[in-house]
Amino acid sequence: MNYLIKDARGVVGNEFVSDIRIKDGLIDELGTSLEPMAGERIIDASQCVVYPGFVNTHHHLAQSILKGIPAGLNQPLGEWLASVPYQYWPKITPEIMYNAACLGFYDLIRSGVTTCADHHYLYHSKTSPELEAAVWQAAEDMGIRLVLCRGGATSKGTHKGLAKAGVEPESIDQMLKRLDDSYSKYHQKGSAPMRKLVVAPTSLIHSSSAQDLKQLSQYARSRQLKMHSHLLEVDFDQQQSLAKYGKSAVEFAEECEWLGDDVWFAHLVKANECDIKILASTKTGIAHCPTSNCRLGSGIAPVIDMYKKGMRISIGVDGSASSESGSMLQELNLTWLLHRAINGANSTLLEEVVEWGSRDGAALLGLENVGTIEVGAAADIVLYDIGQVRYQGCHSILYSPVLCGEPVQVKYSLVNGKIIYQNDNCLVDREALIIHAQQSFSELLKRVNHFNPLFI
Repeated sequence: MNYLIKDARGVVGNEFVSDIRIKDGLIDELGTSLEPMAGERIIDASQCVVYPGFVNTHHHLAQSILKGIPAGLNQPLGEWLASVPYQYWPKITPEIMYNAACLGFYDLIRSGVTTCADHHYLYHSKTSPELEAAVWQAAEDMGIRLVLCRGGATSKGTHKGLAKAGVEPESIDQMLKRLDDSYSKYHQKGSAPMRKLVVAPTSLIHSSSAQDLKQLSQYARSRQLKMHSHLLEVDFDQQQSLAKYGKSAVEFAEECEWLGDDVWFAHLVKANECDIKILASTKTGIAHCPTSNCRLGSGIAPVIDMYKKGMRISIGVDGSASSESGSMLQELNLTWLLHRAINGANSTLLEEVVEWGSRDGAALLGLENVGTIEVGAAADIVLYDIGQVRYQGCHSILYSPVLCGEPVQVKYSLVNGKIIYQNDNCLVDREALIIHAQQSFSELLKRVNHFNPLFI
């Protein structure tokens, strides 16, 4: 169906636009007082501001049913990894994974996300391919763009969570074979694909050898795939890199051919001035995840210095086991506020933060025709309802969703010109989503021998 969005109170990146015509999944025309054409459906945007769909560049969908686990509430990253995600993930079945992914996608879509890069690391030597297939299927059913960052480890190494999980990692040959299977089955090319595969070993420092990392980078680049991993979330990365390799974590990444404009890392909280210089010079990007970094006490990534030095900045929600809300609006609001607390009131501009969460995130993922509202771009569009009581009195109408933060109300969300969300309803029945999530939650607790009816 083709649409005409009419009478918006503001459109990001388009100062004098109130109407958007959508044809065959693309933005066909921008203007004011556009007249409807035959067969078009009118979308009333008179109480809305219109944004390009946000692009979440780092997530862990499997964690959507691991929120607020008591054992990890007050633990730092290393101990938290062992107590929370790695305690539970070997027990996650394809059905649980599907329901967790749908739950996570709903939370993202509800906050304005139309593209999710999920760092899916639930792989070991005996992993069933159905576990990964469940994530792809959930994305298709929810209508969201999925960039699946294929994680996993080829060594237990010094990864605290993996060491406690009691699973046997994949061999490098096994990982490459499985990667190739996923590439053949799911990966789509083009400027605005619905499915992309990324090569993404779970932890650059702790879970793969230098030789394995080189093989993975060569595999990715031979197929023009992007590359992603965790790096410098805490000081432990730097300490272990110096101890094991005699060089900094970023220098180790460079040696393993893991820097470049096709690479981005999650967190980089502990990147120092020297690290930032190397990362910027190689055009390596960051997925900034402020809520998770605060929640785990990891610190604040020096994003302002990175941006000034020329690094590519994007925003990630991270897993709901360490950021609980799963809201992109929260990440953007916190990004805008947090760096002002340490760098001054003019250090983060609303326009820049929105671009990090949309256009720049899309570019970092290689989605050339996504993340902007302009003629010819994919119609990934979100309408925020600012007719709500809480927005009254706000003078900066266009940026009121980011300024005011949660709770936010999305009236419509479209991906490729298809409505995937409307007034709290998504493509998957909302009540069924809740029931299935509760069932998976209960089943997971039983499988890890921690069943407690008080948690249900």
